[in-house]
Order: sequence, then structure tokens, then C-alpha cells
Amino acid sequence: MIGYVTLGTQDLKRAASFYDPIAAEMGGKRVMEYEKFIAWGAKGGAMIGVIIPFDGKPATVGNGVMAALAAKDRAQVDRVHALALSLGGKDEGKPGLRGDTFYGAYFRDLDGNKLAVYHIG
Repeated sequence: MIGYVTLGTQDLKRAASFYDPIAAEMGGKRVMEYEKFIAWGAKGGAMIGVIIPFDGKPATVGNGVMAALAAKDRAQVDRVHALALSLGGKDEGKPGLRGDTFYGAYFRDLDGNKLAVYHIG
């Protein structure tokens, strides 16, 4: 049902250097790119994008707002979390089981936006 999610940034080039390798690890690539917006996706799936806010005001992080990236398996959860941290992201929850079948990890991007990467099964 979700087509895409956008996260605010003040520095599109810096944000792209963070998301390009994460998208590649997850089988995605840039699918849209404009002066103030870049989106990544994989064929047939939802997209995630970074955007310089249209209203010209500073990008801010929403309390309770999080985008979740679906991984193909638990090993990919581990790799994406480690990759995000190696790119300067901040740890918000190490990979592990939460419940019986939800395996996830949490991190913040270079602008402070919170993301999860998860696998169910």
C-alpha cells in the first residue's frame, strides 16, 4: 500500500552518500533524482527518498516517525545495520529478535532520521 516515504535533509549530496550503498545492499538503486529530491527503490517495491523541504524551512526529525526497510533475511538485517553505522549513522538498537519472528535493527541517518531494517520469519 505504501508507495514511498520521504525523509528530510539539509544536504542532499551527503544524504545520497549514505543511502546509495544501503540501497545497493538491499537490491535497490536511484529511481528518481531531481535538484532537491532523490528516491531509491527496487522493481515493484516501495521507494524511500530524501528531500530538501519544499517550504524552505529546515528539515526536522519527527518524534515517533520511522521508515522501515524490509530485508530478505536476518543476515541482510545485520549487514545493513553495520553498513549504516560504518557510513556515520547512529545505532538505535542492535540486530536481534523482538518477539517470536520479528528480527530487526534500528539506526539514524546523517540527518537524525530514524530507520529500521527488519525480517519476519
